Amino acid sequence: MEIGAFEAKNRLGQLLDMVEGGEEVTITRHGKEVARLVPPRGAASRQAAREAARRIGEMSKGVTLGGLKLKELVNEGRR
Repeated sequence: MEIGAFEAKNRLGQLLDMVEGGEEVTITRHGKEVARLVPPRGAASRQAAREAARRIGEMSKGVTLGGLKLKELVNEGRR
């Protein structure tokens, strides 16, 4: 939905209800887009986070530092 800034100011409560319901609202001033009201992104579920961590762990299996020691790399970064 597209709405002018003046009207948006007067109907903010209604617009927020619409956005809460999943709709996106574009606010214009003199015909130019100046803002967008969008629903918040959904928070990642614990299960999705666990799955992502599992995939990262799988990707790192077999990866080596090529003979370098982690402590040496950390010390090198501190110089």
